[in-house]
Parts: sequence; structure tokens; C-alpha cells
Amino acid sequence: MTAIFILFSLFLSITVAILTNITYLLCRLCALPWHHHIAYRPFGIATIILVCLVIAIILYGNKIGRFRRQVRELTFAHKEVPAEFDGYRIVHISDIHLDSWNGHTKQLRKRMEEINALAPDLICFTGDLVSMSSCETAANKDVLSLIHANDGVVSVLGNHDYLPYSMNKSREERDREVAEIIDFERNVLGWNLLLNENIILHRGSDSLMVAGCENQSVGAHPVVARGDLAKATASDCKGIFTILLSHDPSQWRKEVIAKTDIPLTLSGHTHAMQFRLFGWTPSMWLYPECDGLYTEGDQSLYVNIGLGGTAPLRIGARPEITIITLKKK
Repeated sequence: MTAIFILFSLFLSITVAILTNITYLLCRLCALPWHHHIAYRPFGIATIILVCLVIAIILYGNKIGRFRRQVRELTFAHKEVPAEFDGYRIVHISDIHLDSWNGHTKQLRKRMEEINALAPDLICFTGDLVSMSSCETAANKDVLSLIHANDGVVSVLGNHDYLPYSMNKSREERDREVAEIIDFERNVLGWNLLLNENIILHRGSDSLMVAGCENQSVGAHPVVARGDLAKATASDCKGIFTILLSHDPSQWRKEVIAKTDIPLTLSGHTHAMQFRLFGWTPSMWLYPECDGLYTEGDQSLYVNIGLGGTAPLRIGARPEITIITLKKK
């Protein structure tokens, strides 16, 4: 992670310096017909200032930005919310990426304590617990075990949890480590990990389904597609209000809207590319639904931009804890 951070910083700094010098050369070429001299000094000073600015922004994102968490509150009102679940509180978290917390266990502990302070009825985690290895889990067992809710923690796997980017590992090694991650969530942490499965929650005479798909990337980055929506939502309960956990938001548009009657889907994955400026994020280029709430007809998607990251910095796109309160219309 440190090596990635250093390489990323060098890449941006060199890119800025090159662009400034290209601008100088273009200005010189444009001035040639008029034999006008273009001094390099202003461009040299601009290069130094811009490189320093880039480094300062990167350092801010690394030392401060990635720990400046936000709690976003959402009231989800829908006519199909069961009466007994009116006011039901769900904490939605995503994309912890444990390796991004190396050396910052105290910060991760604070996030877990903040989740508990919201007094949720249910915690939903929409995948990417790790980045590259099952080894990331062991050192964080005690911290992750802190979170609790009345109805427990329900989770799904994200694309990183299948370790597709660990090219130095054989398929057998990856399969073994994925099994270790599954065991860690289910048996060590006691989370209800759903692999194309669902659970039914009961309140009085009313019921609510939480369905969980395995990662189903069908959009800009289709690296892992193992989701089976029909299997995940299979139930003897007809017309039951359903909340779908699906790591990659691309599944919502491709497989959920108009093809099912699922009112609410919770996703993560995008991180808003860990960069947001005045509401804009480059993640919009890849994912039409990349940050926050999206609604079409009676169906909605909420995309949580995650707590951790694949790079150790966040600029503008602050780590997120979402508290969703169900409301009957």
C-alpha cells in the first residue's frame, strides 16, 4: 500500500510537470511566426507551484482525508414497508479494504464504535472486506467484532473478496483464501454472509427479506460475475418486502429494475473513485449510479462510497457510514 501511494504521488507530480512544459513548448511554437521570445521562467515557477500543490493535496488525502468520515442519513419511504418495520434503522457500510487500515487500527476502531452509537436494528455490509489477501483479516478480528445490532450483521462478498487481482497465486490458492474469508465472516465474526441466499426478519406479524447476491459485475468492470438473483431472492413468502445487498451497483440497472419488484438495493464498489470536487467524481464516467440514492419508479438503489480504499487517500469523497430509516408511506 505504501509503495502504491509513493508511485501514485510520483506519477501525478511528473504528469503535472510534463504538462506544464508541454504548454511552454506549444507557446514557443505559436510565437515563432512573430519571432516573439517566450521566457521559460514563469512556466518553471508554475511547474514548481503546481507540483507542490499536487503533493500537498495527496498528503492531505493520505493523512487527513481518508479518516474524515461522514454519517449520511436517509429516510426510505415506500408504500410496501411493513407496518411493524416502520422506523426500522439499518446501518449500511461497504468497502472496508482492511489493508488500507494497516497502522491505523485506532481509526478503524472509532468507525466501529460510531456504528454502534447509531443503535441500528441491522447492519448491512456490501462487500470488499479485503483487497488482496485473506491474511488481512486476522489482525482485525477484535476490531471488527465490536459492531453489533439487534438483528446482527448481514454481508455479501465484493469483487476484491474473490482475490481476482492476486495474479501471483494459483487458482487453488485463491479458492482456499476465499474460503478463509467466508469462514472469517461467518464463523469468526458471526456475520450472516449471504452467498446468493436470503434471510427473513420478523417483527410481530410482519416480515422483511434481506437477500444477498454474490458479486455480479455486469458494468464497466466485469471482473467477477457470480451473482444469481433468482436464487438469492427465492422464498416461500410471496410479495415480501425485500432489501437486496449487491456489491456492484451495475447489477441494479441490468438485472433489478423492471425485472423484479425489489424496492431497495444497497451497493458499494465505486468509492466515488476516492475523489470528489464540487459534487463531481470521475466515477461518473464508469458508473451511472456511483454515489448516493437513485430512484426509478418504485425501485431505489443506494450506493455507499465505502470506509476504506484501494489507495491510501481520499480527496473530497469522504469515508461513509449510512443510516437508513425505513418509513411506511
